[in-house]
Amino acid sequence: MSIALTLAIQGQGKVSPNPMVGCVIVKEDQVVAQGYHEKYGGYHAERNALIHAGDEVKGATAYVTLEPCCHYGKTPPCTDILIEKGIKRVVVGGLDPNPQVAGQGVDILRKHGIEVKVGVLEQECKELNHIFMHYITHKKPYIALKFGMSLDGKIATWSGESKWITSQKSRDHSYALRHQYSAILVGIETVIQDDPMLDAKKSEFKNPTRIVCDTHLRISEKSKIVQTSKTIPTIIATASDDSIKKKNLQKLGCEVLEVEKLNDHLNLEDLVLKIGNRGIDSILVEGGGIIHDAFLRNQLVQRIHAYIAPIVIGGQHAKSAVSGFGFEALKDAPRFKFKNVQQIGDDIYVEGEL
Repeated sequence: MSIALTLAIQGQGKVSPNPMVGCVIVKEDQVVAQGYHEKYGGYHAERNALIHAGDEVKGATAYVTLEPCCHYGKTPPCTDILIEKGIKRVVVGGLDPNPQVAGQGVDILRKHGIEVKVGVLEQECKELNHIFMHYITHKKPYIALKFGMSLDGKIATWSGESKWITSQKSRDHSYALRHQYSAILVGIETVIQDDPMLDAKKSEFKNPTRIVCDTHLRISEKSKIVQTSKTIPTIIATASDDSIKKKNLQKLGCEVLEVEKLNDHLNLEDLVLKIGNRGIDSILVEGGGIIHDAFLRNQLVQRIHAYIAPIVIGGQHAKSAVSGFGFEALKDAPRFKFKNVQQIGDDIYVEGEL
């Protein structure tokens, strides 16, 4: 199963909103075939492992990180090929919460006389697909915040200088995070002040869909995000009724998404639902203390990625990683569980999950 997990992660950034899945076929203590879900719309792990296999897999054991599917989608059911190839035993990491599967795959295999064991390295298999598990269960994107800050929680000096607080190693690590999420989101203030590209930075990584929260449609048509929107999917979320600017942005390649307004800001709950309806299963929020605060106060955040540099900036007016209104009472503040704490160069990386 450990080998299957290693195979599965090779599909990261390529298969969403599908799960990452790996499959290893073992016979007489020897690996005779293996495969993983390589790309969205392509064959699933079991079929990739078995499609070119012959009699050598008959009577073998299949180790698969997620319950085999049993329905027709873009590809045939994986249960079919396991049965056709004469697999004798299937070891499953965890059940698939997708209502179209949800234990039915295991039941079909058992009805065909195949021995099935469920729950091997179950936590590791669930963690691998925590985004998929959340999206398929809640019908909403999995949302994470990401920021680099000083020891005292600042993301810029009082004058606005922010490049660079964290090290190059930390920034490279953070760019790799963009490959794990389907979309990256920032507020309009970040676009106005920094004019970022918000691309993957490395050719081997896919570019996430870029989302800009822009209530009053202040984004410049000359910004890097707008100017590259024909090559990188870009969504401008707004509550503005400026039809002329909307048309101009659409001509330049942007999708303009109309979102409900709440207290003169975008209704983030409405935004998240509309983004999820577009098949976007996850969002990495990178954009400014006010946006971070709004997502936290609306209880929309599942994970935080924080890079902490060994520097103290200070200043009452220096920007913080989380600003806005904040929480009045400690009991209302979200408390995260540490998933990962490590040193990256001179910085500390902290990953926390609710």
